[in-house]
Amino acid sequence: MKAKRVVFKSKGVVEVEDFDVGKPQSGYMLVKTVCSLISPGTETAFLMALPNTPGVFPQYPGYSNVGVVEGVGEKVKDFKPGDFVASAAGHSSYVLVSEDEALKIPDGLSAEEASFFNLASIALQGVRKGFVELGCSVVVVGQGLVGLLAMQFAALSGAFPIIAVDTIGSRLKLSAKLGADHTVNPTEVDAVEEVMRLTDGRGADVVIEATGNPNAIPDALNMAGRLGRVVILGSPRGLSTVNFYMPVHRKGLIIIGAHANVRPKFESLPHFWTGKDDMKLALKLIARGKLKVKELISLKLPVEKAHEAYRLIMERKEEVLGVLLYY
Repeated sequence: MKAKRVVFKSKGVVEVEDFDVGKPQSGYMLVKTVCSLISPGTETAFLMALPNTPGVFPQYPGYSNVGVVEGVGEKVKDFKPGDFVASAAGHSSYVLVSEDEALKIPDGLSAEEASFFNLASIALQGVRKGFVELGCSVVVVGQGLVGLLAMQFAALSGAFPIIAVDTIGSRLKLSAKLGADHTVNPTEVDAVEEVMRLTDGRGADVVIEATGNPNAIPDALNMAGRLGRVVILGSPRGLSTVNFYMPVHRKGLIIIGAHANVRPKFESLPHFWTGKDDMKLALKLIARGKLKVKELISLKLPVEKAHEAYRLIMERKEEVLGVLLYY
């Protein structure tokens, strides 16, 4: 069967190519994609071969795919044709997905909302690793998709106050709408001083760095209070320069790396949330209206315009957050 998929042919070059999709093998399903969500930070970093990315092409991006099961291979027990599913498959009109890696989408949840399941799970594990609890003061640096989702999860965990930090005013307006108690724009005020003021001079209990900008990490450390926790949720695309004595050593900070792949993969491990657990929970919270994602959608484009989607994400950051590709 012929299908279409997005390919990064070389640095900065996005194309849509035809390819052949085979029949599902044992344990796998053939899924016809309805839509897929672009992960703006990670995918554009890979596209532009930024530091801490492979820099090898071609690449086939995407890990937030929603579609309908068209066929199942042998030994598939829990899915059947017609089921509405989410998976970490790429930007492709048809995908082959292992039964173990697919999730059933709750009844009544739209494809476009369901497509946030994976980015939401990434944000959620960062909040979990920060041990956010009722009454924690939390700063989320960066209000892109992951930062906005992390901010909402912090609110659901009982954080107060929640301080959203970003240089883009439109994102901060959205942060306030979705639950931030305070917003801070570093282009207008000294962000560290403002965080100190808003936390009565103590600094934040938890700082979640969600920009991926290595230059933001020193400020994140300085925003944290004594014995605070700093969660590196955005993947840093370069080197950070930090004098560890004052911002870390003297304050007794805990710095937590929160790459999603560090989560345990096996459900048999006790007392640990797996990636699949977090994806399932994200879908349930979105379906119940507790996690808001409709407000994060900026554009819906046919897959044939994928090159335009990535260009807009990189060039019009003040206007563009979530971009969905339709098939």
